[in-house]
Amino acid sequence: MLRHATALISPTAQLAADVEVGAYAIIEDDVVIGPGCRILSHAQVLPGVVMGTGNLVDRGAIIGGNPQSLTFDESIRSGVRIGEGNTFREHVTIHRSTLPGGTTVIGDRNFLMGHCHVGHDSTLGNLNVIANAVLIAGHVTIGNRCFLGGSSVYHQFIRLGDLAMVQGNSAFSADLPPYCIGHETNLLAGLNTVGLRRAGIDSATRMELKRLYREVFQHPLGPVKSAAHLLPEALSETARHFLEFMAHPGPKGLCTPGAG
Repeated sequence: MLRHATALISPTAQLAADVEVGAYAIIEDDVVIGPGCRILSHAQVLPGVVMGTGNLVDRGAIIGGNPQSLTFDESIRSGVRIGEGNTFREHVTIHRSTLPGGTTVIGDRNFLMGHCHVGHDSTLGNLNVIANAVLIAGHVTIGNRCFLGGSSVYHQFIRLGDLAMVQGNSAFSADLPPYCIGHETNLLAGLNTVGLRRAGIDSATRMELKRLYREVFQHPLGPVKSAAHLLPEALSETARHFLEFMAHPGPKGLCTPGAG
């Protein structure tokens, strides 16, 4: 049975013919769910969620809940936009935008393990692995192919660059540059060299990134000004992306290396 008899599905929801809906699942008004998706038992997909193909919403997950904001007006119409091939394991929660017509955005082929939370107006790219109990606040932007360790937490209005890797039980309230390893509180532990190799970044580019990492954080101008100063010297697109990110930090500033 593709749709269990106890599931509650709004007549205004648009589900592809092969969408599986488990026991006691709830799919509310104005939801769009593409082909090949599975909504398992006790999961909830709430108004304004648009979901592409091949996504799994596991048991007890809630997609599209109201933002956890004391000033939020529940009459605002907003939503969550989800790409293809994502996995949302048990009890994952993803909140809709606080803005009229706004969306919280999840890209393609992300894997969110049990009890993760993605806050309102956040954006996840593609191919990210988010380990158990990770907490992502509102207005956080996460790039592609990141790995976030279990129970790590992320303050609102920060960015994580592509291929960032983060230690479990760490905490961040500043931008984490691409290709870097984050640990403890707003600290960097060098480049994610294993991730760079696995992503097919060639050895010459990896060496260039290592050189630029040292120069940026040892330069007397500080990382922001030094990144802008070094940008014309970048030989690869990967290096340019690394420097551009740091040359234009968000309002919370940048993570920096720890002592030693």
